[in-house]
Amino acid sequence: MVFLQFPPPSFRATSLPTFTVPITASSRVSLPACITLNSTSLRNWALDFRPKSLNWVFSGALALSLSLTGVGFAEAKVGVNKPELLPIEFTPVIDVAGFLSDGQEKRIAQEISDIEKDTGFKLRVLAQNYPDTPGLAIKDFWQVDDRTIVFVADPTFGNILNFNVGASVDLDIPRSFWSRLAGKYGNMFYWKERGEDASIEAAVMAISNCLREPVGPNNCSEVK
Repeated sequence: MVFLQFPPPSFRATSLPTFTVPITASSRVSLPACITLNSTSLRNWALDFRPKSLNWVFSGALALSLSLTGVGFAEAKVGVNKPELLPIEFTPVIDVAGFLSDGQEKRIAQEISDIEKDTGFKLRVLAQNYPDTPGLAIKDFWQVDDRTIVFVADPTFGNILNFNVGASVDLDIPRSFWSRLAGKYGNMFYWKERGEDASIEAAVMAISNCLREPVGPNNCSEVK
């Protein structure tokens, strides 16, 4: 999984190599110079690392992973698991922060349904203000897998757009797309001027447009 999150300016970062999971969209896998892996070994190594990383991400309540610049870890947050904050019935949009109107939730849910029908990828949206979040509970509630994009809208740490991207999605969507998406619609100036709801809706539509593009060297090169 690829996890993107944005630390506050006061957070201390420690330089570490970046991994496919969980990392920021702009980060790349870095191996020590003394290690050389062929493509098969590298793929097996990454696949073996994913489940452990996924558990770490969710047990951290979808709080902080690597910074957007990919230079290091931000300080870890205490894990949160609050299944009582989950809705009774299944929905691809959970808004515990109250950013979205009922009409906006319905439009986003319909767009998500169309995305899944047309592309096979699952988009899930969680709007929260950490630590008021279901946290780990959403993993089972949404049955998160390699074809799932978990989009967490949380303005707590500055940039409101954060993504946890499944391995199969990561194969088709360039990681630069997620950093450009966050930079365009998630920055503090954008959501403070237009509202958290505007950032969320714009990001969902940009993801929808990207997922519908044919896979190739130039797919998702623009955030629409």
